[in-house]
Amino acid sequence: MEGLARLERHWRWWVAVIWLAGVALLMWDKWRLIHGFALPDTDDNIRIMQVRAWLSGQGWYDLRQYRLNPPYGADIHWSRLVDLPIAGIKLALAPFIGGAEAERAAVAIAPVLPMGVAMAALAATVRRMLGPLAFLLALAVLLCAPSLKGMWSPLRIDHHGWQLAFLAVSCSALTDPNRARGGLTLGLSTALSIVIGLEMLPYLALLGAAAVLLWVWDGGAEERRRLIAYGGTLAGGIALGFLLFASYANRAPVCDALSPVWLSALVAAGAIAVVLGFISPANAWLRLGCAALGGALLGAAFVHFWPNCLGRLENVDPEANYLWLRNVLEARPIYRHGTDVIFAVCTIPVIGLLGYLLMFAKHRGDGPALRLWLALAAPAFLAASLLLWQSRAGPAAQLLALPGATALGWVAIPWFWNSRFMLVRVLGVVGVFLLISGTAVDNVVNWWPKPHRNPANKAVDKANGLCPSLWAMHPIALVPKGYVLTHVDLGPRLIAVTHHDAVAGPYHRNGRDIAEVMKSFRNSADYAKSVIDRRHIDYVLLCPGISESTIYASEAPGGFYMQLMRGQVPKWLAPVTLPTDSPFRMWRVVNPGPKP
Repeated sequence: MEGLARLERHWRWWVAVIWLAGVALLMWDKWRLIHGFALPDTDDNIRIMQVRAWLSGQGWYDLRQYRLNPPYGADIHWSRLVDLPIAGIKLALAPFIGGAEAERAAVAIAPVLPMGVAMAALAATVRRMLGPLAFLLALAVLLCAPSLKGMWSPLRIDHHGWQLAFLAVSCSALTDPNRARGGLTLGLSTALSIVIGLEMLPYLALLGAAAVLLWVWDGGAEERRRLIAYGGTLAGGIALGFLLFASYANRAPVCDALSPVWLSALVAAGAIAVVLGFISPANAWLRLGCAALGGALLGAAFVHFWPNCLGRLENVDPEANYLWLRNVLEARPIYRHGTDVIFAVCTIPVIGLLGYLLMFAKHRGDGPALRLWLALAAPAFLAASLLLWQSRAGPAAQLLALPGATALGWVAIPWFWNSRFMLVRVLGVVGVFLLISGTAVDNVVNWWPKPHRNPANKAVDKANGLCPSLWAMHPIALVPKGYVLTHVDLGPRLIAVTHHDAVAGPYHRNGRDIAEVMKSFRNSADYAKSVIDRRHIDYVLLCPGISESTIYASEAPGGFYMQLMRGQVPKWLAPVTLPTDSPFRMWRVVNPGPKP
């Protein structure tokens, strides 16, 4: 008992220990990839290019990537907030180990920092909702959540890891018994998440609405303080975040980032929350009416001033949407993925939702606890529903399900732990954990016979693995610098590890450039030549079999890409000699013309 008391008393240190153990496991698992600078996603490659550009003197508010679509650059809709830890680690270590190794260390260390923030927030949440030692179970389940853990793995330097961390902090804030502090935390974490990007906005909006509804139900002084603190911190944090981090491009009324659109909407939302907290009618129905009126005014103002932001926030060019976005795997519903992906993504959210339902039943006579469980469950149910629209909601769905999954285990484990038989205790507890963590389902799915992968599928897997590697890119980097027409998905990696420039990367604000690349490979050689001449392109680079190429093979069998694959090379292209085992094919444009 004394040991449990010490564990409870020093729980923060144990969270830190578990985080360090998780970091060690991730570093060990990714060590070869870290050594190979194998940034796993196009966004990670553009993020490191953004950091490099800033450290090399590009303006703080200038987030254009000038190595894409030179000399004009590609409009990247992010903020520099996530650049800070990466740049800080690189600058701190560079004097001791050199710039290249410092950058390698930065891309390994930076992604695990938000995991520590999320672990601390989750631990606080379940301790308040379930019991002092529930954090041990919650953190163990977190480390088994594949989609979520992947966002905090070394090399995953894109911004989603920090957004998920701040979402966890926002959930924790609602459970804070010090309600004024909880309101401050909720407002601040919401503002920081929105400064980074809008991906978590639906869940944060539900948590904000929960703060308002908790005030509606109980208009006492504590809830008033929470609402006022939340609204004031939200409005002030968003305004300050816009001043400090909004890029030149985001100062226009764009819909996909913190811009005047969301600045006005969220500052107004915060102001309404503050006003509601101050007026705070004594009658609950009047409070509900005031809240509904405030929400209606906010919605009406948004519709009036920003009607262009009522649809999809990306506002992708229609041609790019048809040629590119409809084929992006993570933009597809979860049911359009393979069985193994469906179970890996959906198991923990389903278990979490069952846990929330159990908590509703358990606390149906305990109003305050029930309301908090409802507040935590609402964004979890939303995230699970959004998986039916886009599978990219998976990490958030797993994060938001963790309190519910932990609750299910916290109720079930005592049934076995209190048994007189040791075998029942051991097997029962282990079995419960394997179930609520999704590990049991994952193992069952792995035992299922896998569908046969034909040679074409294997060729795609091989190309996807080889072409972005440093080994494959090294001969490309030895070719004299030039402007390269290559796959959209390969552009960010090309500019990150070679001196070449590329036409486009998969970034929705640059739809015309994306469409032009894809039309060049889908249409005739003459069309491609017109693009190459107009852009003064020096090289054409192909990775036969890479995922993007399957679109050209299936939808444009007579297009430029397939002509090159069949050896029908026009006279205005000359082959570039590469090693015989290179996965690439490269050509130099003969007489490309003067640069602009």
